[in-house]
Amino acid sequence: MQDTQEIAGKFRELCELCKSPADVIKTKKNLLVVSHVDADGLTAAAIVCTALERRGLDFQPKFFRQLDEAALEEVADHGADLVIFTDLGSAMIQQICDHRLLAVVADHHRPVVCEARPIAHINPHLVGADGATQLSGSGTAFLLARALASTPGGNDDLAALAVVGAVGDLQDMAHGQMVGINRHILEIGSNAGALSFSRDIKFFGRQTRPVYKMLEYSSDPYLPGLSGNEDACIAFLKEIGIRLGGEKWRRWIDLSQEEKAGFVTAVLRKGLRSGISNVKLERLIGEVYILLGEQEGTELRDASEYSTLLNATARYGHAGVGLSVCMGDRDKAFSEAQRLLGQHRQNLVNGLKLVREKGITTLKSIQYFDAGNAILDTIVGIVAGMSFQMGDRSRPILAFALTAKGELKVSARGTQDLVRSGLDLADALSRCAGAVGGVGGGHNVAAGATIPPQAKEEFLVLMDATVGRQLIRE
Repeated sequence: MQDTQEIAGKFRELCELCKSPADVIKTKKNLLVVSHVDADGLTAAAIVCTALERRGLDFQPKFFRQLDEAALEEVADHGADLVIFTDLGSAMIQQICDHRLLAVVADHHRPVVCEARPIAHINPHLVGADGATQLSGSGTAFLLARALASTPGGNDDLAALAVVGAVGDLQDMAHGQMVGINRHILEIGSNAGALSFSRDIKFFGRQTRPVYKMLEYSSDPYLPGLSGNEDACIAFLKEIGIRLGGEKWRRWIDLSQEEKAGFVTAVLRKGLRSGISNVKLERLIGEVYILLGEQEGTELRDASEYSTLLNATARYGHAGVGLSVCMGDRDKAFSEAQRLLGQHRQNLVNGLKLVREKGITTLKSIQYFDAGNAILDTIVGIVAGMSFQMGDRSRPILAFALTAKGELKVSARGTQDLVRSGLDLADALSRCAGAVGGVGGGHNVAAGATIPPQAKEEFLVLMDATVGRQLIRE
């Protein structure tokens, strides 16, 4: 991990890169904000759109599952004076310039090497920072928004959304907390009174889920005898003296500090008795992020739950709903987002059930399942990550799903343990998809690709060999 002084230098370098494009953006009247359909993409778009709104500039948002030639043609047909790409674009710099788009790209995915140059390309990789753990797409957008502020610190409150996006992108998982340039953004948001951070249990659902459900759905680490077993979780909580509730189930935020401490101690002991290593159990505790301007007990109060709510909108074609929530709608849009979240949770349950029934195929260095058209290609990656609870954590997992266009979507997920052993899914998918006539990219721990359906078997052979070369096998 880079030292504090070095990271501070990269933060200043990126901030400096944002000044010139911000000056250009302020002179334009017809702006198009193009972003990705996940929590990081939604928050990135919302940050930029809010900054533009505060400057009184006209803009329109547009969201894509992936940026390809068809998407770029659609963007070009819009006829905007300037296009701001957030959380995507770095892999398509040459094509963006080929379309003669006046563009600013604020992304964090690994850029491709090319000679073309847009007005500005803001990306942590360009200053030697890691876009998988040190700065998200929403974080990059936040740096641009700071440069767009009419007064110093005028957009610092938007750091809260940048943290939501980073958490949605799992950037806090490698070290149990925000690191790198993300850390600077976290501190800016804290100083602005927009959010707070502290060490706590890392289980999902601290604000809204009953405690037994929070425990039941724990997956990192997977707790034998508890994870996935509702009855066992209820019995466990009763055994350690935690009252579940009367008319209303008690949530994590309803427990006293003494109860929380007793819960953590009991879970750690059970984990050790089950043979889970101390290193894995340490992941139970980490940094959590609270949005101070949001109502306690709602999905928007906790960065992790907020990001899941956003995924439930954009990944189902309702990015406008998620964007409205990010930009402050706590009435109609928030209610609709909560409804979509309920459907999203059921779809994930159904997806996991399908994987359990069909099984996971194990090769030498990877494992995979093919969902066909039974799981939406926009959420199959989430299902893949959750499927580790029934798979082999010593191998990355690949998931296949057919898209509406008849292409084959590949979503790959690893673990931080695998990344430490050399896994780089972004590089592997980029190389292997390209070799079979597809495209791919992303991050070392999570990446995606689109390939021709007939190339699946060849792609699997290439991926198995590529990942095998990456991993350090003892």
